[in-house]
Amino acid sequence: MRAGQELERRGEALAAALFEDQGWTVLDRNWRAGHAELDLGVRRGRVVAFVEVKTRTGEGCGDPLESITPRKRREVERVARAWLRIRGEELQDRCTFRFDAVAVILAPNAPSDLRHGPDAWCAGDSG
Repeated sequence: MRAGQELERRGEALAAALFEDQGWTVLDRNWRAGHAELDLGVRRGRVVAFVEVKTRTGEGCGDPLESITPRKRREVERVARAWLRIRGEELQDRCTFRFDAVAVILAPNAPSDLRHGPDAWCAGDSG
């Protein structure tokens, strides 16, 4: 695994642990539809969140959440629709769905910094 992929996986694991600590159940990690990927699918009660995780080693290139472009949002929305067709059909009438984002900073010699943005965007608002 290349260093960038290892960094991404570490950030996703920390984000999954953050959700679990808050009482969410992780439904899926790294679920793929074609070349696109859903980082996390989580559920708590009647809410299902499709989560995009952005991990960096610092903020030298800006806030990690700024890299969730309209194009990336549309990709996550497309993967979420595929996930619902294949894995979440029974949830569609019982749950509400949203798109969350988590920024993870894994700076050397510093504690991990995680910031969760619930309801980071609405489907169709991706420009």
